[in-house]
Amino acid sequence: MLVAFDFDGTLSDSEMTVLLGSQNGTAEDMADITERAMNNEIEYAESLRQRCALLEDLPDEQAQAAFDEVALRPGAAEVIEALRNAGVYVAILTGGFERGVEAALETEGVEVDAIVANRLPVEDGKLTGEVRGPLISGTKDDAMEVVTAVTGEDRDTTVAVGDGANDLPMLEVANLAIGFDPKPAVAPSCDTSVETMDELYDLLEAEEIL
Repeated sequence: MLVAFDFDGTLSDSEMTVLLGSQNGTAEDMADITERAMNNEIEYAESLRQRCALLEDLPDEQAQAAFDEVALRPGAAEVIEALRNAGVYVAILTGGFERGVEAALETEGVEVDAIVANRLPVEDGKLTGEVRGPLISGTKDDAMEVVTAVTGEDRDTTVAVGDGANDLPMLEVANLAIGFDPKPAVAPSCDTSVETMDELYDLLEAEEIL
């Protein structure tokens, strides 16, 4: 059994690019671009590049301060812990940034089996304004294929949990697609939806995944 989570907007209600943008006064621009992308009004890769370009020359220590603010939703750590105790392979597939995911997990003292995320290159102690990683133009169905191949899991035992347009590829290929308070453009592709981590926990129990 494999459960793949989105991060920003799903496991966390922190929006990493907005937290980063708050360090250099571009948070409002970040939020606007993010909202357009999540509603499928702008292509995701382009939106991510636009947001990261706004971070050019941000000192890395300020970037780390933003990453340290990233937090899991109430109940998310309990869901992750219960899944792993049940022998489920837990993956986070996010267009967000690895450092932010790792900081949030570390704060809660939980671990996952795999993180597929993007990175912000640093030169001379400052962000370059570029972004690198597998989930810029790559899509989450491809990432799920890689993870299932590595783990040997069958597609029939995969679950995806997400909220935004860039989650659609993994939601559409998963055996069970769970929307976490999904955007209007995403809801039709979900088998079911939840609005809290407690609801998700109960659903996973009902599906005999926990």
